Amino acid sequence: MSWMGIDIGTSGCKAVVFGDQGQVLAEAHRSYATLVPREGWAELDSAAVIEACYAVLAEAGQACRQHDPVRGLGVSSQGEAFTAVGPKGEFLTNAMVSFDTRATAVGARWSAEFGSRRLYEITGHTCHPMFTLPKLLWTRDNLPEVWERAAAFNCFEELLHRRLGLEPAISHPLAGRTMLFDVRKHEWSPEILGALGLSPDRLARPLPAGGIVGELAASVTAELGFAPGAIVVAGGHDQPCGALGAGVTAPGRAMYGMGTVECICPAFAAPAFSDELFAGNLCTYDFTIAGMYTTVAFSLTGGNLLRWYHDTWAGDERRAAEEGGGNPYDRIVGSMPEGPSGLTVLPHFTPTGTPHFDPSPLSAVLGMTLETSRGQFLKGLLEGVSFEMKLNVEMLAESGVRIDEFVATGGSARRAELVQIRADVLNRPITSVAVTEAGCLGVAMLACAAATGAALPDISARWVQPVQVIEPDPERATRYAEQFAFYRSLYPALRQLRSAQ
Repeated sequence: MSWMGIDIGTSGCKAVVFGDQGQVLAEAHRSYATLVPREGWAELDSAAVIEACYAVLAEAGQACRQHDPVRGLGVSSQGEAFTAVGPKGEFLTNAMVSFDTRATAVGARWSAEFGSRRLYEITGHTCHPMFTLPKLLWTRDNLPEVWERAAAFNCFEELLHRRLGLEPAISHPLAGRTMLFDVRKHEWSPEILGALGLSPDRLARPLPAGGIVGELAASVTAELGFAPGAIVVAGGHDQPCGALGAGVTAPGRAMYGMGTVECICPAFAAPAFSDELFAGNLCTYDFTIAGMYTTVAFSLTGGNLLRWYHDTWAGDERRAAEEGGGNPYDRIVGSMPEGPSGLTVLPHFTPTGTPHFDPSPLSAVLGMTLETSRGQFLKGLLEGVSFEMKLNVEMLAESGVRIDEFVATGGSARRAELVQIRADVLNRPITSVAVTEAGCLGVAMLACAAATGAALPDISARWVQPVQVIEPDPERATRYAEQFAFYRSLYPALRQLRSAQ
């Protein structure tokens, strides 16, 4: 038997078919463009995205049709983006993606009127323009004809269900990202929908991750190359799907995503609500294992910082790689000193993620001298991102969400030197795993569990293979711990200086 996961991202979608031991049997990918019709707006052509998704399902499915056809499909989806759907299933709008900021003002105003703390207690989230709720408010106020005509407002998970001929359902993890969902009662919040003026019948039915959405019709399985009677299961928001695919199946463990965005996604046993988490914008919502919860701690300045250094500062390394062969990143990473850089960097080179949610970048590099090397500078930048993530981890621990071990995913996770910096700063072991598409793997595991009855931890133990465990260096960890106290004071001090201008 084989199982497929599809990950619907902001810039592209990918489908991967896995065998019974988690081995990759086939994969397919399509890209699509982000549309920027105005400053601050960012959209996707929903019809183009869904057709790209159907194409990758068919390409990967047909590749396995003869020898090991797909028995089940799970969907990992980018969060928050929704599409207004008309009464005949037609798409009435493009989808506003996470970094579309047009709803900033209306969201802040509505949150204050409703009660920001009350909103947090229901949804587990503090209001931000990335979420569905503010974007729906903007649609209601600025596109009244769409608001009136729309029969449904669906995220990409449900849009794909529609394309597959199924009654759409939204997974609990994805529903949590809409800020319309009661994350403790696992239902659409009547209080929020009433204040918004939205009937629940215009939203998809919620299902726990791994719940069966439906069985595909024979005509659809024939087109896709799936096995007759193949099922589709509810998947989830891409971050907890990726965490499951990285082997996070129990409290105390977390995915450390080392991609363009630096992201930590743990699993914990019960919903966590506290003044500290509320103040730090650290959400609580359903994990991809039913009954468990998660949060997303993130820095928008992540792997893009290494790319910026490559493009701006590493001309010598790029030329040397061009002339002598090899990867310029090997030379760039190799230039860093073994020990701490001696610098303290506030890495807010983009709008911040958690805990500050500050849209105005305020970066700083302290401690540079005429003797500072480029390698020191680079390591200082990466230490700064690691300190920002440690700040989030400490806030979670103070609220009862302790993380003892991290599992690294993403492009930077393939370089031991980069993982070592995070391990030393966090003073926690970090495991690298043999997973290239963790989101696809996670939802394929959900499909396998739903069809076979096998427990997710047992599937994970077979499918997710550790490659390397990087332990923190005690001496470096001690020095970083001493530096962290200073780091914690840096942002409040600079914010105060900025407000005094």
